[in-house]
Amino acid sequence: MVITYYGVCCFKVQSGETVLAFDPPSKESDFKSPRFQSNAVLISSNHKDHNGWENLSPKIEGKKLIVLDGPGEYELEDIYIKGIKSANQSTIYSLKFEGITLCHMGNFSEKELRPEIKEAIGEIDILFIPIDTSAALDSAKAAKISSQLEPKIVIPMYSRQGREDNKILKKFLDEFGNGAIKPADKLTIKKKDLATEKIQVIVLEPCL
Repeated sequence: MVITYYGVCCFKVQSGETVLAFDPPSKESDFKSPRFQSNAVLISSNHKDHNGWENLSPKIEGKKLIVLDGPGEYELEDIYIKGIKSANQSTIYSLKFEGITLCHMGNFSEKELRPEIKEAIGEIDILFIPIDTSAALDSAKAAKISSQLEPKIVIPMYSRQGREDNKILKKFLDEFGNGAIKPADKLTIKKKDLATEKIQVIVLEPCL
């Protein structure tokens, strides 16, 4: 599995020929949107920074791009996807892909992790969590929620530019005692790489 970050909450997750996209910014957004082929795109929020599915094209010629944009249960070939409703009409996506359970928190902005949401998410391997979506969810609260969900890997999602971005990231990393993590271009990972008891924080450099 290869995970590539495009800034804000946008990711490409690829395993073999299968590609999933999460939260590409729209044309109206101040952030750039990637343009690549995907089997499906998962939209967490009907907001210009998250709902730009029209910028992507279908991976299979002649087939429509599959767009998931709300709570529910979905199946894409052998990938089971669960959309979980959170506040502000945002959706959390939990899915198993290549034997690895991913949880993309989307435009999550709640102050704390409600028990019913934690139960719905279940056990996860890799967590994508926003660290600066609003005053409700700052870096410290995002770190606390990450610890409560107990993933093997946490990948922070951030949107601000330059110095402010670095401050937000540093605050988040300090919560885990990892203030000097160097951002990576992408993450290539297999199920066997997840055999760890301690939560690992991986920072990805936006490629746009």
